Amino acid sequence: QVRLVESGGGLVLAGGSLRLSCAASELTLRNYAMAWFRQAPGKEREIVAAISRSGADIYYADSVKGRFTISRDNAKNAVYLQMTSLKPEDTAVYYCAADRRIVGLRLGRQNYDYWGQGTQVTVSL
Repeated sequence: QVRLVESGGGLVLAGGSLRLSCAASELTLRNYAMAWFRQAPGKEREIVAAISRSGADIYYADSVKGRFTISRDNAKNAVYLQMTSLKPEDTAVYYCAADRRIVGLRLGRQNYDYWGQGTQVTVSL
């Protein structure tokens, strides 16, 4: 079953912004390190951002650093990815993922136990 549900994807022009949301089903997200991955057609799924359970540690892929911001709202049991200055190369299906790691964060896809179904982000010129 899908334990995480992404929303907020869509079609935007280059330079535009989107905020992706990740909502939990049967999970309390405050107990998990969280990450956003993306997968473009014909490409391997790659991590774009991650945030530790405490929020103290944050990772961004070089390709999105300075443009994307990952955050979490425990009151809403949600995780967000604010994307600005979007580029066509950001076009992909974006996935939310949860890692049971208590401290720190991990970057490998294999470390994440729960996933959403993905939300499509398309950036056009």
